[in-house]
Parts: sequence; C-alpha cells; structure tokens
Amino acid sequence: MNAHDERGTTMTGVEPERLDDQQLMKELENIHRTRHDTLLYGSNGALRTHNERMAALEGEYLRRNPRRTVAAGRTREGARERTAADATTPTTTGT
Repeated sequence: MNAHDERGTTMTGVEPERLDDQQLMKELENIHRTRHDTLLYGSNGALRTHNERMAALEGEYLRRNPRRTVAAGRTREGARERTAADATTPTTTGT
C-alpha cells in the first residue's frame, strides 16, 4: 500500500503535535464551540471523528501543560466543599 494512500481513513486536520501553541488553542476553542451541535445533529461518523479529534487535541494540550493551573472548585474535593457550603448556607424567604 502506498504510504500516501488514505482510503478508509478520515481526514481530521493537522496532527496536534505539529501545531504551535496558538494554533492548538485555536483548534481547541473551535472544537469545543462545535461540540454541542455535533452531538445533537451530527451523524455517528461525524461524532466519532469529532471525539477522536477532540481527544487528540486535548491530549496534546495536557502533554504540553502538565502543570497547568487547576481551580480548586473544579476538583472533586472542591466540588464537595461547595456542595457542603450550599447545604449549610441559610436561606431567607421573602417577607
């Protein structure tokens, strides 16, 4: 088989590792923006391709940024603290 023969494969864009940081962020923003419509209205093939591309882009981002800032509220522990605080916060009714 010819190395350039792409029959049976899906073109999903430039390999994430070949993108510079700015291009990677632009691709991530675009794929996240189009996610909802693809989920609701895309064919099974389109959704599968979208999933594969999103996973590849996000994986590359995580590889490049292993020490990225993580918001405390976005962790399991932080979410539990937020839920506990909500449960103990008194509410007032209109008087």
